[in-house]
Amino acid sequence: MRAAVVKKTGGPEVVEVVEAPLPEPGPLEVRVKVAAAALNPADAGVSSGFFRPLGEVEYTGLGLDAAGTVDAVGTGVSLEVGTPVIAFDAPVLRPTKAQAEYLVTDVNSVALAPEGMDLTLAATIPLNAMTASLALENFPLHARDTLLVTGAAGAVGGYAVELARMRGVRIIAQGRPEDEEFLRGRGATWFVSRDEELGEAVRRFVPEGVDGVFDAAAQGAPALAAVRDGGVFVSVRSDVVPESQRGVVVRLTSAGPEGTRLSYLSALAEVGLLTPRVAQTYPLSQAAEAHARLAQGGLRGRIVLVP
Repeated sequence: MRAAVVKKTGGPEVVEVVEAPLPEPGPLEVRVKVAAAALNPADAGVSSGFFRPLGEVEYTGLGLDAAGTVDAVGTGVSLEVGTPVIAFDAPVLRPTKAQAEYLVTDVNSVALAPEGMDLTLAATIPLNAMTASLALENFPLHARDTLLVTGAAGAVGGYAVELARMRGVRIIAQGRPEDEEFLRGRGATWFVSRDEELGEAVRRFVPEGVDGVFDAAAQGAPALAAVRDGGVFVSVRSDVVPESQRGVVVRLTSAGPEGTRLSYLSALAEVGLLTPRVAQTYPLSQAAEAHARLAQGGLRGRIVLVP
């Protein structure tokens, strides 16, 4: 089968497509015939050697998100062959991963795909929606509490806005000026432009500071300034975690496989409460070009590879 991999440390230029052995599912594992696989910033962490030096292996696969159909199952798995699923393949250092023609992953890492949704859209759900959902677990938020989401029009931030809206939280969404209409449609109460000084802009609406900040854009200290004394700040990146001030609780969030949560998020997308977005699609053969486009930034929605 064909798979996107990296053999050495570098940028998008080191991504290549190789012929790899077809993986076989073991006990409690599922093999998915991939219809679409989303690109995420974590892929750059693999190719840069952030997670582990690449010299220890012949090559390492790319991709955490996939959508496709069950192709084969190991013992202990009740899913039927042909079932449409989404998958969050969390381990980041394996020979082949989601950006391939086939993916083998743990059964707890898959969920039924949203019924009636194109699998290209569905492939953008797992990592980003799981990250947003788990991040919100760090906040003791109640109806009418206030939450700032930085990078709110991004893949993770957009899901966070929609999930927070379901709790009745009042949301300040930060984005580009052209994002305002989109974010208000997703449930934002207020909007601030990323061109403004963040702390001052937020306090126009909430003078004492917001109860919580989900820093999906990894801004660090400028976003911390928007939190009230004793509030909660949650970051998605370990290298952008500011030191606590004014009694603010600072936390780091990350996503892992949770089959039940992934099923719940898939169901929300099925009924229109979560909005998957695809910015561009590329064939798997153009994986390097797709990763180069991701590195340029400025997209709204995910780039998706189609085998």
